[in-house]
Amino acid sequence: MRGPGDILLVSTYELGHAPHGIAVPMAFLERAGFAPAALDLSVDRLDAARVRAARLVAISVPMHTALRLGIEAARRIRALSPGTVLVFHGIYAPLHAALLAREGASAVLGVECEAELVAIAEALERGEVVPGPHAPPGRPVGAFPRLDHPVPSRGALPAPGRYARLVTSGGEERIAGYAETTRGCKHLCRHCPLPPLFGGRFVAIPAEVVLADVEQQVAAGVRHVTFGDPDFLNGPAHALRIARAVHARHPDLTFDFTAKVEHLVTRPDAVRELAGLGAVFVTSAVESFSDEVLERLAKGHTRQDALRSFAVCEEAGLALRPTFVPFTPWETITGYLDLLDTLERGGWLAQVDPVQLSLRLLVPPGSLLEGDPSIPFGGYDEDGLGWRWRHPDVRMDTLQRRVADEVAAAAEAHAPPAQTVERVRALALAAAGLAHRHVRVLAPDQRRVPRLTESWFC
Repeated sequence: MRGPGDILLVSTYELGHAPHGIAVPMAFLERAGFAPAALDLSVDRLDAARVRAARLVAISVPMHTALRLGIEAARRIRALSPGTVLVFHGIYAPLHAALLAREGASAVLGVECEAELVAIAEALERGEVVPGPHAPPGRPVGAFPRLDHPVPSRGALPAPGRYARLVTSGGEERIAGYAETTRGCKHLCRHCPLPPLFGGRFVAIPAEVVLADVEQQVAAGVRHVTFGDPDFLNGPAHALRIARAVHARHPDLTFDFTAKVEHLVTRPDAVRELAGLGAVFVTSAVESFSDEVLERLAKGHTRQDALRSFAVCEEAGLALRPTFVPFTPWETITGYLDLLDTLERGGWLAQVDPVQLSLRLLVPPGSLLEGDPSIPFGGYDEDGLGWRWRHPDVRMDTLQRRVADEVAAAAEAHAPPAQTVERVRALALAAAGLAHRHVRVLAPDQRRVPRLTESWFC
Protein backbone atom coordinates (compact mmCIF):
# COMPACT_ATOMS: atom_id res chain seq x y z
CA MET A 1 0.00 0.00 0.00
CA ARG A 2 2.96 2.35 0.30
CA GLY A 3 3.99 2.11 -3.32
CA PRO A 4 3.35 5.06 -5.67
CA GLY A 5 -0.22 4.94 -6.97
CA ASP A 6 -1.50 2.28 -4.55
CA ILE A 7 -3.86 4.98 -3.29
CA LEU A 8 -5.66 7.24 -5.77
CA LEU A 9 -7.39 10.43 -4.63
CA VAL A 10 -10.09 11.58 -7.05
CA SER A 11 -11.86 14.93 -7.37
CA THR A 12 -14.62 15.77 -9.83
CA TYR A 13 -15.56 19.41 -9.21
CA GLU A 14 -14.61 22.21 -6.83
CA LEU A 15 -15.97 25.37 -8.45
CA GLY A 16 -13.02 25.59 -10.81
CA HIS A 17 -10.46 25.59 -8.00
CA ALA A 18 -7.55 23.21 -7.58
CA PRO A 19 -9.11 20.49 -5.39
CA HIS A 20 -8.63 21.16 -1.70
CA GLY A 21 -10.51 17.89 -1.18
CA ILE A 22 -7.43 16.09 -2.54
CA ALA A 23 -4.69 18.36 -1.18
CA VAL A 24 -5.68 17.89 2.48
CA PRO A 25 -6.01 14.07 2.61
CA MET A 26 -2.91 13.83 0.41
CA ALA A 27 -0.91 15.59 3.16
CA PHE A 28 -2.26 13.31 5.89
CA LEU A 29 -1.49 10.17 3.88
CA GLU A 30 2.00 11.35 2.93
CA ARG A 31 2.79 12.13 6.55
CA ALA A 32 1.80 8.54 7.39
CA GLY A 33 4.30 7.25 4.83
CA PHE A 34 1.99 6.60 1.87
CA ALA A 35 2.55 7.87 -1.68
CA PRO A 36 -0.94 8.58 -3.07
CA ALA A 37 -1.61 9.71 -6.61
CA ALA A 38 -4.13 12.40 -7.57
CA LEU A 39 -6.66 12.69 -10.38
CA ASP A 40 -8.88 15.72 -10.96
CA LEU A 41 -11.61 14.82 -13.41
CA SER A 42 -12.58 18.48 -13.85
CA VAL A 43 -9.41 19.00 -15.91
CA ASP A 44 -8.20 15.49 -16.83
CA ARG A 45 -9.72 12.29 -18.18
CA LEU A 46 -10.19 9.19 -16.07
CA ASP A 47 -6.93 7.26 -16.42
CA ALA A 48 -7.76 3.56 -16.62
CA ALA A 49 -4.19 2.46 -15.89
CA ARG A 50 -4.01 4.53 -12.72
CA VAL A 51 -7.39 3.21 -11.57
CA ARG A 52 -6.35 -0.41 -12.12
CA ALA A 53 -3.09 0.17 -10.24
CA ALA A 54 -4.84 1.52 -7.15
CA ARG A 55 -5.94 -0.70 -4.28
CA LEU A 56 -7.75 2.21 -2.61
CA VAL A 57 -9.62 5.00 -4.40
CA ALA A 58 -11.02 7.91 -2.37
CA ILE A 59 -13.50 10.23 -4.10
CA SER A 60 -13.98 13.75 -2.74
CA VAL A 61 -17.59 15.05 -2.83
CA PRO A 62 -17.71 18.46 -1.10
CA MET A 63 -20.85 19.65 -2.91
CA HIS A 64 -23.93 18.45 -4.77
CA THR A 65 -22.48 18.67 -8.28
CA ALA A 66 -19.33 16.90 -7.13
CA LEU A 67 -21.44 14.08 -5.66
CA ARG A 68 -23.40 13.60 -8.87
CA LEU A 69 -20.18 13.47 -10.90
CA GLY A 70 -18.50 11.36 -8.22
CA ILE A 71 -21.18 8.67 -8.49
CA GLU A 72 -20.65 8.56 -12.26
CA ALA A 73 -16.90 8.26 -11.71
CA ALA A 74 -17.39 5.50 -9.13
CA ARG A 75 -19.36 3.43 -11.62
CA ARG A 76 -16.57 3.72 -14.19
CA ILE A 77 -13.95 2.91 -11.54
CA ARG A 78 -15.93 -0.15 -10.44
CA ALA A 79 -16.14 -1.37 -14.05
CA LEU A 80 -12.40 -0.89 -14.57
CA SER A 81 -11.28 -2.38 -11.24
CA PRO A 82 -13.99 -4.35 -9.38
CA GLY A 83 -11.64 -5.28 -6.53
CA THR A 84 -10.61 -1.73 -5.66
CA VAL A 85 -11.68 -0.46 -2.25
CA LEU A 86 -13.79 2.63 -2.89
CA VAL A 87 -14.22 5.41 -0.32
CA PHE A 88 -16.31 8.59 -0.48
CA HIS A 89 -15.54 11.58 1.70
CA GLY A 90 -16.58 15.24 1.90
CA ILE A 91 -19.62 17.22 3.04
CA TYR A 92 -22.11 15.47 0.77
CA ALA A 93 -20.88 11.91 1.38
CA PRO A 94 -22.43 11.13 4.80
CA LEU A 95 -25.75 12.72 3.78
CA HIS A 96 -26.01 10.04 1.08
CA ALA A 97 -24.32 7.11 2.84
CA ALA A 98 -27.04 4.57 1.97
CA LEU A 99 -26.98 5.48 -1.72
CA LEU A 100 -23.19 5.39 -1.85
CA ALA A 101 -23.16 1.96 -0.23
CA ARG A 102 -25.40 0.73 -3.04
CA GLU A 103 -22.95 2.31 -5.50
CA GLY A 104 -20.19 0.09 -4.11
CA ALA A 105 -18.58 2.28 -1.46
CA SER A 106 -16.60 0.31 1.08
CA ALA A 107 -16.58 3.33 3.40
CA VAL A 108 -18.37 6.67 3.58
CA LEU A 109 -16.52 9.19 5.72
CA GLY A 110 -17.95 12.27 7.39
CA VAL A 111 -16.43 15.60 8.34
CA GLU A 112 -12.92 15.85 9.84
CA CYS A 113 -12.26 12.41 8.38
CA GLU A 114 -8.62 12.49 7.25
CA ALA A 115 -7.34 10.41 10.17
CA GLU A 116 -10.01 7.82 9.36
CA LEU A 117 -8.85 7.68 5.74
CA VAL A 118 -5.29 7.06 6.92
CA ALA A 119 -6.60 4.32 9.25
CA ILE A 120 -8.36 2.64 6.31
CA ALA A 121 -5.15 2.70 4.27
CA GLU A 122 -3.24 1.19 7.19
CA ALA A 123 -5.90 -1.48 7.70
CA LEU A 124 -5.72 -2.49 4.04
CA GLU A 125 -1.95 -2.65 4.31
CA ARG A 126 -2.37 -5.13 7.17
CA GLY A 127 -4.75 -7.20 5.05
CA GLU A 128 -7.84 -6.28 7.06
CA VAL A 129 -11.31 -5.83 5.57
CA VAL A 130 -12.86 -2.36 5.60
CA PRO A 131 -15.96 -2.69 7.83
CA GLY A 132 -18.41 -0.94 5.51
CA PRO A 133 -20.06 2.46 5.10
CA HIS A 134 -20.80 4.46 8.21
CA ALA A 135 -24.51 4.63 8.86
CA PRO A 136 -24.80 7.90 10.84
CA PRO A 137 -24.90 11.13 8.79
CA GLY A 138 -22.30 12.66 11.08
CA ARG A 139 -20.98 12.81 14.61
CA PRO A 140 -22.74 14.42 17.54
CA VAL A 141 -21.75 18.00 18.34
CA GLY A 142 -18.47 18.03 20.24
CA ALA A 143 -17.40 14.60 18.98
CA PHE A 144 -14.98 15.82 16.31
CA PRO A 145 -11.42 14.62 16.64
CA ARG A 146 -8.74 17.27 17.12
CA LEU A 147 -6.70 16.82 13.97
CA ASP A 148 -3.06 17.78 13.71
CA HIS A 149 -3.26 19.49 10.33
CA PRO A 150 -0.27 19.25 7.98
CA VAL A 151 0.14 21.78 5.19
CA PRO A 152 -2.06 20.69 2.25
CA SER A 153 0.00 18.80 -0.35
CA ARG A 154 -0.40 20.28 -3.83
CA GLY A 155 2.64 18.95 -5.67
CA ALA A 156 0.72 16.12 -7.36
CA LEU A 157 -2.14 18.38 -8.48
CA PRO A 158 -2.36 19.94 -11.94
CA ALA A 159 -0.65 23.33 -12.24
CA PRO A 160 -2.61 26.30 -10.84
CA GLY A 161 -2.81 27.85 -14.30
CA ARG A 162 -5.24 25.11 -15.37
CA TYR A 163 -7.91 26.34 -12.97
CA ALA A 164 -10.17 29.37 -12.57
CA ARG A 165 -8.61 32.82 -12.77
CA LEU A 166 -9.51 36.16 -11.32
CA VAL A 167 -10.61 38.78 -13.84
CA THR A 168 -9.94 42.19 -12.29
CA SER A 169 -12.04 45.32 -12.78
CA GLY A 170 -9.48 46.36 -15.38
CA GLY A 171 -9.81 43.09 -17.32
CA GLU A 172 -6.49 41.60 -16.18
CA GLU A 173 -6.45 37.85 -15.53
CA ARG A 174 -4.62 36.45 -12.51
CA ILE A 175 -3.95 32.80 -11.68
CA ALA A 176 -6.12 31.97 -8.68
CA GLY A 177 -5.44 29.61 -5.81
CA TYR A 178 -7.55 28.33 -2.94
CA ALA A 179 -7.16 27.97 0.82
CA GLU A 180 -9.34 27.38 3.89
CA THR A 181 -8.89 28.88 7.35
CA THR A 182 -11.83 27.10 9.01
CA ARG A 183 -14.15 24.14 8.54
CA GLY A 184 -17.82 24.01 9.40
CA CYS A 185 -20.06 26.90 10.44
CA LYS A 186 -21.56 28.18 13.67
CA HIS A 187 -24.89 28.96 11.99
CA LEU A 188 -27.88 26.72 11.34
CA CYS A 189 -29.34 27.84 8.02
CA ARG A 190 -32.00 25.23 7.28
CA HIS A 191 -31.14 24.67 3.60
CA CYS A 192 -27.38 24.29 4.17
CA PRO A 193 -25.74 20.82 4.28
CA LEU A 194 -23.38 21.83 7.11
CA PRO A 195 -25.74 21.95 10.15
CA PRO A 196 -26.62 18.22 10.05
CA LEU A 197 -22.89 17.46 10.10
CA PHE A 198 -21.31 20.19 12.21
CA GLY A 199 -24.29 21.06 14.41
CA GLY A 200 -23.40 24.75 14.55
CA ARG A 201 -19.70 24.25 15.20
CA PHE A 202 -16.65 25.31 13.23
CA VAL A 203 -13.01 24.31 13.51
CA ALA A 204 -10.10 26.73 12.95
CA ILE A 205 -7.12 25.58 10.89
CA PRO A 206 -3.84 26.72 12.52
CA ALA A 207 -2.71 30.02 11.04
CA GLU A 208 0.79 28.73 10.30
CA VAL A 209 -0.68 25.90 8.21
CA VAL A 210 -2.84 28.29 6.18
CA LEU A 211 0.05 30.70 5.64
CA ALA A 212 2.34 27.91 4.47
CA ASP A 213 -0.36 26.75 2.06
CA VAL A 214 -0.72 30.24 0.60
CA GLU A 215 3.06 30.54 0.42
CA GLN A 216 3.47 27.38 -1.67
CA GLN A 217 0.74 28.48 -4.05
CA VAL A 218 2.29 31.91 -4.55
CA ALA A 219 5.59 30.17 -5.33
CA ALA A 220 3.72 28.20 -8.02
CA GLY A 221 2.47 31.37 -9.71
CA VAL A 222 -0.77 32.16 -7.87
CA ARG A 223 -1.59 35.89 -7.67
CA HIS A 224 -5.07 35.67 -6.15
CA VAL A 225 -6.46 33.38 -3.44
CA THR A 226 -10.02 32.34 -2.68
CA PHE A 227 -10.54 31.76 1.02
CA GLY A 228 -13.22 29.13 0.59
CA ASP A 229 -14.40 28.74 4.19
CA PRO A 230 -18.18 28.36 4.48
CA ASP A 231 -17.90 31.67 6.37
CA PHE A 232 -14.58 33.50 6.61
CA LEU A 233 -15.93 35.70 9.41
CA ASN A 234 -17.14 32.90 11.69
CA GLY A 235 -13.93 33.63 13.56
CA PRO A 236 -13.15 37.24 12.60
CA ALA A 237 -10.00 37.51 14.74
CA HIS A 238 -8.59 34.36 13.10
CA ALA A 239 -9.50 35.59 9.61
CA LEU A 240 -7.98 39.02 10.14
CA ARG A 241 -4.81 37.55 11.65
CA ILE A 242 -4.29 35.44 8.53
CA ALA A 243 -5.22 38.22 6.09
CA ARG A 244 -2.78 40.61 7.78
CA ALA A 245 0.03 38.08 7.68
CA VAL A 246 -0.60 37.21 4.01
CA HIS A 247 -0.67 40.90 3.07
CA ALA A 248 2.55 41.59 4.98
CA ARG A 249 4.32 38.84 3.03
CA HIS A 250 2.67 39.43 -0.35
CA PRO A 251 1.24 42.96 -0.55
CA ASP A 252 0.26 42.54 -4.22
CA LEU A 253 -1.69 39.32 -3.64
CA THR A 254 -5.46 39.77 -3.87
CA PHE A 255 -8.13 37.53 -2.39
CA ASP A 256 -11.85 36.93 -2.09
CA PHE A 257 -13.84 35.36 0.72
CA THR A 258 -17.32 34.20 1.69
CA ALA A 259 -19.28 35.68 4.60
CA LYS A 260 -22.86 35.76 5.85
CA VAL A 261 -24.91 38.91 5.40
CA GLU A 262 -25.24 39.32 9.17
CA HIS A 263 -21.45 39.30 9.57
CA LEU A 264 -21.03 41.91 6.87
CA VAL A 265 -23.54 44.29 8.43
CA THR A 266 -22.35 43.81 12.02
CA ARG A 267 -18.62 43.95 11.24
CA PRO A 268 -18.19 46.77 8.70
CA ASP A 269 -14.84 47.49 10.34
CA ALA A 270 -13.59 44.02 9.43
CA VAL A 271 -14.92 44.38 5.88
CA ARG A 272 -13.07 47.68 5.45
CA GLU A 273 -9.85 46.23 6.82
CA LEU A 274 -10.07 43.15 4.59
CA ALA A 275 -10.55 45.40 1.57
CA GLY A 276 -7.42 47.28 2.59
CA LEU A 277 -5.53 44.00 2.90
CA GLY A 278 -6.27 42.96 -0.68
CA ALA A 279 -9.84 41.64 -0.80
CA VAL A 280 -11.49 42.46 -4.14
CA PHE A 281 -14.88 40.81 -3.70
CA VAL A 282 -16.93 38.89 -1.19
CA THR A 283 -19.45 36.12 -1.86
CA SER A 284 -22.51 36.12 0.39
CA ALA A 285 -25.56 33.86 0.51
CA VAL A 286 -28.23 36.57 0.22
CA GLU A 287 -30.56 33.84 -1.11
CA SER A 288 -33.70 36.03 -1.31
CA PHE A 289 -35.10 39.52 -0.78
CA SER A 290 -38.29 38.05 0.69
CA ASP A 291 -38.47 38.25 4.48
CA GLU A 292 -40.77 35.22 4.52
CA VAL A 293 -38.33 33.10 2.55
CA LEU A 294 -35.38 34.28 4.66
CA GLU A 295 -37.26 33.37 7.84
CA ARG A 296 -38.20 29.94 6.47
CA LEU A 297 -34.54 29.30 5.68
CA ALA A 298 -33.40 30.66 9.08
CA LYS A 299 -30.86 32.83 7.29
CA GLY A 300 -30.39 35.16 10.23
CA HIS A 301 -30.87 38.30 8.13
CA THR A 302 -33.71 40.34 6.68
CA ARG A 303 -34.31 42.07 3.37
CA GLN A 304 -33.05 45.32 4.86
CA ASP A 305 -29.93 43.57 6.15
CA ALA A 306 -29.27 42.22 2.65
CA LEU A 307 -29.60 45.69 1.13
CA ARG A 308 -27.31 47.07 3.84
CA SER A 309 -24.69 44.40 3.10
CA PHE A 310 -24.35 45.70 -0.46
CA ALA A 311 -23.86 49.20 0.93
CA VAL A 312 -21.28 48.06 3.48
CA CYS A 313 -19.23 46.40 0.76
CA GLU A 314 -19.56 49.36 -1.60
CA GLU A 315 -18.40 51.72 1.15
CA ALA A 316 -15.36 49.48 1.69
CA GLY A 317 -14.57 49.38 -2.02
CA LEU A 318 -15.55 45.70 -2.36
CA ALA A 319 -17.93 44.09 -4.81
CA LEU A 320 -20.52 41.85 -3.17
CA ARG A 321 -21.24 38.84 -5.37
CA PRO A 322 -24.49 37.38 -4.01
CA THR A 323 -25.78 33.84 -4.27
CA PHE A 324 -29.51 33.20 -4.48
CA VAL A 325 -32.03 30.38 -4.19
CA PRO A 326 -34.81 32.19 -6.04
CA PHE A 327 -37.02 29.14 -6.52
CA THR A 328 -38.41 27.90 -3.19
CA PRO A 329 -41.91 26.72 -2.23
CA TRP A 330 -42.56 30.11 -0.61
CA GLU A 331 -41.44 32.43 -3.42
CA THR A 332 -43.90 33.95 -5.93
CA ILE A 333 -43.61 35.29 -9.46
CA THR A 334 -44.10 38.75 -8.00
CA GLY A 335 -41.24 38.08 -5.60
CA TYR A 336 -39.02 36.82 -8.42
CA LEU A 337 -39.64 39.98 -10.39
CA ASP A 338 -38.92 42.01 -7.25
CA LEU A 339 -35.56 40.22 -6.98
CA LEU A 340 -34.66 41.37 -10.49
CA ASP A 341 -36.04 44.88 -9.90
CA THR A 342 -34.13 45.24 -6.61
CA LEU A 343 -30.87 44.19 -8.23
CA GLU A 344 -31.51 46.56 -11.12
CA ARG A 345 -32.32 49.54 -8.89
CA GLY A 346 -29.19 48.95 -6.84
CA GLY A 347 -27.00 48.61 -9.92
CA TRP A 348 -26.02 45.12 -8.74
CA LEU A 349 -27.05 42.93 -11.68
CA ALA A 350 -23.48 43.04 -12.99
CA GLN A 351 -22.38 41.40 -9.73
CA VAL A 352 -24.69 38.39 -10.16
CA ASP A 353 -23.73 35.27 -12.09
CA PRO A 354 -26.78 34.46 -14.28
CA VAL A 355 -26.83 30.90 -12.93
CA GLN A 356 -27.88 32.36 -9.57
CA LEU A 357 -31.20 33.38 -11.10
CA SER A 358 -32.05 29.75 -11.91
CA LEU A 359 -31.35 27.82 -8.71
CA ARG A 360 -34.03 25.69 -7.08
CA LEU A 361 -34.12 24.71 -3.41
CA LEU A 362 -32.34 21.41 -2.83
CA VAL A 363 -33.39 19.29 0.16
CA PRO A 364 -30.91 16.42 0.64
CA PRO A 365 -31.36 13.60 3.16
CA GLY A 366 -30.74 14.84 6.69
CA SER A 367 -31.49 18.44 5.79
CA LEU A 368 -33.05 20.60 8.51
CA LEU A 369 -35.86 21.19 6.01
CA GLU A 370 -36.65 17.48 5.74
CA GLY A 371 -40.31 16.90 6.66
CA ASP A 372 -41.19 20.62 6.81
CA PRO A 373 -45.01 20.70 6.56
CA SER A 374 -44.93 23.88 4.47
CA ILE A 375 -43.05 22.10 1.67
CA PRO A 376 -45.18 19.95 -0.68
CA PHE A 377 -42.83 16.97 -0.81
CA GLY A 378 -43.33 14.23 -3.37
CA GLY A 379 -40.91 11.46 -2.47
CA TYR A 380 -37.15 11.04 -2.74
CA ASP A 381 -35.45 11.56 -6.10
CA GLU A 382 -32.36 9.33 -6.13
CA ASP A 383 -31.19 10.70 -9.48
CA GLY A 384 -31.56 14.28 -8.27
CA LEU A 385 -30.01 13.43 -4.88
CA GLY A 386 -32.75 15.15 -2.91
CA TRP A 387 -36.41 15.23 -1.94
CA ARG A 388 -38.87 16.11 -4.70
CA TRP A 389 -41.18 19.06 -4.13
CA ARG A 390 -43.62 20.99 -6.27
CA HIS A 391 -44.40 24.66 -6.08
CA PRO A 392 -48.03 25.47 -5.22
CA ASP A 393 -48.04 27.74 -8.29
CA VAL A 394 -47.23 25.57 -11.30
CA ARG A 395 -46.02 28.66 -13.16
CA MET A 396 -43.04 28.90 -10.83
CA ASP A 397 -41.83 25.38 -11.61
CA THR A 398 -42.29 26.04 -15.33
CA LEU A 399 -40.41 29.34 -15.03
CA GLN A 400 -37.54 27.68 -13.16
CA ARG A 401 -37.08 25.08 -15.89
CA ARG A 402 -37.15 27.73 -18.60
CA VAL A 403 -34.71 29.99 -16.77
CA ALA A 404 -32.36 27.06 -16.11
CA ASP A 405 -32.46 26.08 -19.80
CA GLU A 406 -31.83 29.68 -20.86
CA VAL A 407 -28.88 30.10 -18.50
CA ALA A 408 -27.35 26.77 -19.56
CA ALA A 409 -27.70 27.59 -23.26
CA ALA A 410 -26.22 31.04 -22.73
CA ALA A 411 -23.25 29.60 -20.87
CA GLU A 412 -22.67 27.08 -23.64
CA ALA A 413 -22.75 29.87 -26.22
CA HIS A 414 -20.61 32.21 -24.06
CA ALA A 415 -23.36 34.81 -24.30
CA PRO A 416 -22.80 38.14 -22.50
CA PRO A 417 -24.32 38.03 -18.99
CA ALA A 418 -26.33 41.19 -19.72
CA GLN A 419 -28.05 39.43 -22.60
CA THR A 420 -28.82 36.42 -20.42
CA VAL A 421 -30.33 38.58 -17.67
CA GLU A 422 -32.48 40.34 -20.28
CA ARG A 423 -33.80 36.97 -21.45
CA VAL A 424 -34.47 35.84 -17.87
CA ARG A 425 -36.44 39.03 -17.22
CA ALA A 426 -38.48 38.41 -20.38
CA LEU A 427 -39.31 34.87 -19.25
CA ALA A 428 -40.41 36.06 -15.81
CA LEU A 429 -42.57 38.85 -17.19
CA ALA A 430 -44.19 36.44 -19.66
CA ALA A 431 -44.92 34.01 -16.81
CA ALA A 432 -46.62 36.85 -14.93
CA GLY A 433 -48.53 37.96 -18.03
CA LEU A 434 -46.75 41.33 -18.14
CA ALA A 435 -45.11 43.25 -20.97
CA HIS A 436 -41.34 43.09 -21.33
CA ARG A 437 -39.24 46.04 -20.25
CA HIS A 438 -35.54 46.75 -20.66
CA VAL A 439 -33.06 45.86 -17.90
CA ARG A 440 -30.08 48.07 -17.02
CA VAL A 441 -27.32 45.61 -16.11
CA LEU A 442 -24.10 47.64 -15.86
CA ALA A 443 -22.98 48.95 -12.49
CA PRO A 444 -23.65 52.70 -12.01
CA ASP A 445 -19.99 53.66 -12.62
CA GLN A 446 -19.85 51.39 -15.69
CA ARG A 447 -16.77 49.53 -14.40
CA ARG A 448 -16.32 45.79 -14.62
CA VAL A 449 -16.86 43.86 -11.42
CA PRO A 450 -14.01 41.55 -10.29
CA ARG A 451 -14.94 37.91 -10.72
CA LEU A 452 -13.58 34.42 -11.11
CA THR A 453 -13.82 32.75 -14.50
CA GLU A 454 -15.86 29.91 -12.95
CA SER A 455 -19.36 30.78 -11.75
CA TRP A 456 -20.29 30.01 -8.15
CA PHE A 457 -22.50 26.93 -8.09
CA CYS A 458 -23.27 24.17 -5.62
